[in-house]
Amino acid sequence: MREIFKLSGTGIAQLIKAGEVSAVDVMEQALKRADEIQTRLNPFVTITHDDALMQAKKADEVLRQSEPQSLPVFFGVPFTVKDLLDTEGVRTTYGSRSLEKNITHKDIVAVARMRAAGAILLGKTTTPEFASKVTTDSVLSGITRNPWAPLLSAGGSSGGDCVVVATGVAPLGVSTDG
Repeated sequence: MREIFKLSGTGIAQLIKAGEVSAVDVMEQALKRADEIQTRLNPFVTITHDDALMQAKKADEVLRQSEPQSLPVFFGVPFTVKDLLDTEGVRTTYGSRSLEKNITHKDIVAVARMRAAGAILLGKTTTPEFASKVTTDSVLSGITRNPWAPLLSAGGSSGGDCVVVATGVAPLGVSTDG
């Protein structure tokens, strides 16, 4: 399969809607890339393997029963969310050991809108504890490395999302900026 993550989120959605690639194929490629990048650069706190694949399967079923033009703009496209932002049913640690097992029960507005636009959550990305530093490292998740110079910082506090998008794991990431 061609490397689809050189495309924009809307470009990927267009391929899915046109039946040129399935949402499952897209998600499997994203998850494979996420696992590869995680071992070298550590941009994730949580990768939602099972749920992401389940959502991709549901998207493919919806596509079979729908008119492609009626589907949302980011239909089937993987996205990530900085671990400072609440995501329903997925742990949100805010980069802190004190919240290591925190599962939130509601999406923040930006995440809810991404889901409404058809995007599928791939995982939560690293942030320093409570986004309190300009480098992405914490006691909970360790150091997130720069993809072009791994001895250097990926910046912060949204370094995890930056690495995910820069390395082509997913075309979209929801983050914050102080």
